[in-house]
Amino acid sequence: MKGNILIADDEDMIRELINITLSKEGFTCFQAGSAEEGLDIINSQQLDLALLDIMMPGRSGIDLLKDIKQVTPDTTVLMITAMNDMDTALSCIHNGAEDYITKPFNLDRVLLTVKNTLEKRRLVMENKEYQANLELKVREQTEVIRSVMGEINLAYEHTLAALIRALDAREKEVGSHSERVMAYTCLLAEKAGIGPEERIIMGKGALLHDIGKIGVSDNILLKPGKLDDEEWKVMRQHPKIGYDILAGIKYFTDAAELVLFHHERYDGAGYPHRVAGETIPISARIFSLVDTLDAMTSDRPYRKALSFQAVLDEVVRCSGQQFDPKLVDVFLSIPKEEWEKAAGKTL
Repeated sequence: MKGNILIADDEDMIRELINITLSKEGFTCFQAGSAEEGLDIINSQQLDLALLDIMMPGRSGIDLLKDIKQVTPDTTVLMITAMNDMDTALSCIHNGAEDYITKPFNLDRVLLTVKNTLEKRRLVMENKEYQANLELKVREQTEVIRSVMGEINLAYEHTLAALIRALDAREKEVGSHSERVMAYTCLLAEKAGIGPEERIIMGKGALLHDIGKIGVSDNILLKPGKLDDEEWKVMRQHPKIGYDILAGIKYFTDAAELVLFHHERYDGAGYPHRVAGETIPISARIFSLVDTLDAMTSDRPYRKALSFQAVLDEVVRCSGQQFDPKLVDVFLSIPKEEWEKAAGKTL
């Protein structure tokens, strides 16, 4: 075991005895006859341990202890004290000393105490280094994980966008209905006081609201005329089909709620569960409004797009029936220009 040790004591003989004992064991010792000399050594040498006599002329060993803890806090300190000054020795421990040695002392006992103290210091320093390296590795791994998760999320978003465009194209949607209602949903949710994390979830749900139509045949989905009762029965299953698809995917679990309830009505006349009022999740109540906005302002095979004013009139007319009245008030407070900016479409 090697190490640099300061021996600070105003008695030459004590310093020399300790120096000889420790030097034989391979320690490099520096001697100081006063606190001032000890401070000079502290400032010029890298020390592992300091042996400090409490009572020295001028500045005391206690003062030197405080200097060490301020300049090199990792240096371990053992105090040297007389048997009748135990209270002072204990107060030194409160000030950062590791232990104390009493005079007169047994040199073998001093050597053992020094070795044990330095071994303890070594373990503490190794643990500190390990913790520092661990924290660095954790930070590095966290950045890697964030980067990978960002790439995964981006891949999800690109895959979703491609899938949703394919679904919209299947229904002969012009542009991207699903991407527009996602933008509208996020805008209305923000105006309704919904936080950013919830808005992201709602946006996913809005984008995927019609994914359940994968389970509806083209004969029904693309039928030019009205659907009969049996066909409507199949069509009304698409929210549940979409929910079942998404609920099993952790990334979409929260968004699946909007998908399940997006055709429910505030008065309870919707489907598939005929729930009413605030029993319907707010994400679905918001979506109901913006879905109407996009449907009415988009061209259909049987009619041209309607005006923004026509949408406002319809929303007011259906408030409390199809739509949540409180959300209707929020909807009506949003200028047309903000809707247009959100979806990149002139209304």
